[in-house]
Amino acid sequence: MHLLDFLNTFKIFITNRELIYSLVRREILARYRGSLFGVLWSFFTPLLMLAIYTFVFGFVFQPRLGSTDSSRTEFTLVLFAGLMPFYLFSETITRAPNLVLANVNYVKKVVFPLEILPVVSLCVALFQYVINFLVWLVFLLVFRGLPPLTIFLLPFVLLPFLLIILGLSWFLASLGVYIRDIGQLVGVIVTVLMFLSPLFYPLSALPQTYQIYMFLNPLTYVIEQGRGVMIMGEIPVWWCWSLYLLISLFVAWLGLWWFMKTKKGFADVI
Repeated sequence: MHLLDFLNTFKIFITNRELIYSLVRREILARYRGSLFGVLWSFFTPLLMLAIYTFVFGFVFQPRLGSTDSSRTEFTLVLFAGLMPFYLFSETITRAPNLVLANVNYVKKVVFPLEILPVVSLCVALFQYVINFLVWLVFLLVFRGLPPLTIFLLPFVLLPFLLIILGLSWFLASLGVYIRDIGQLVGVIVTVLMFLSPLFYPLSALPQTYQIYMFLNPLTYVIEQGRGVMIMGEIPVWWCWSLYLLISLFVAWLGLWWFMKTKKGFADVI
C-alpha cells in the first residue's frame, strides 16, 4: 500500500462517518444499558478515581508527598493527567484482538468496511477520555484555578498518539483472528507498559542514560507533553512532536496495510 493509497483509504472513514457515529453511539449506550444511572457512570468513575488517588497519595503516602493540601492536590492532578492517555491506550489496545471476533456477523457482509471497527473502538475510548478530562478540569479549577493557555495545544499532542493507537489496533485486530492467544499477551504487555511509563514517577527521576530508552514506550511522550501543556504551561518541543508524528503515521500506515492485506482470509478462519 503506497502513501496515496493510505490517504485514499482514510476517505472510507469520511464516507462512512454516519455509520461510525451510529456504531459509537450504540456501543456507548449499550455499555450502560440497564444500569440505574446510565451514562452518568462515565462521570462517576473518574470522580471516584480522583477521590481515591487524593486519599492514597495525599494521606497514606503523606510523608513522601508532603502534608500540605496543595501538594496532595498537585500530585493528584499530575497523576490523573498521565493516567488519562494510559486509560485511552489500555481500553483500545486490549479490545483490539477481539474486535473482528466479536463482530463475526460483519465479516460475512461484503459491503461492510471492517477497517472502521478499530476507529469505532477508539472513538468510544475517546468519549471516556473527554469525560475524564472534564472531571479533571473541574478538579483543577476548584483546587488550583485556571489552567495555562497551553492547554489548547492538547489536541495536537494527542494527534500522533491516536494514530499510533489506530495502527496498533488494526494490526492486533487482524492478528487476533489468526492467533487467538494474542489477547492474553496484549493484556500483560499493557500492564508492563504502565509501570514502564512515567505515571507514578517523573521521567527526571531516572538516570540520564536511561531516559532516552523510555521514549521507546509510545506512552512516554504523550504523558510528558500532555502534563506540560495541561499543567506546567510548557510549549511542546516541535521537532520532537514532528518526529513523533512521522513515526505514528508510519505505524498507522503499516497497521492498516496489514489489516487490508489479511482481512480477505477472515471469513475462512472464522
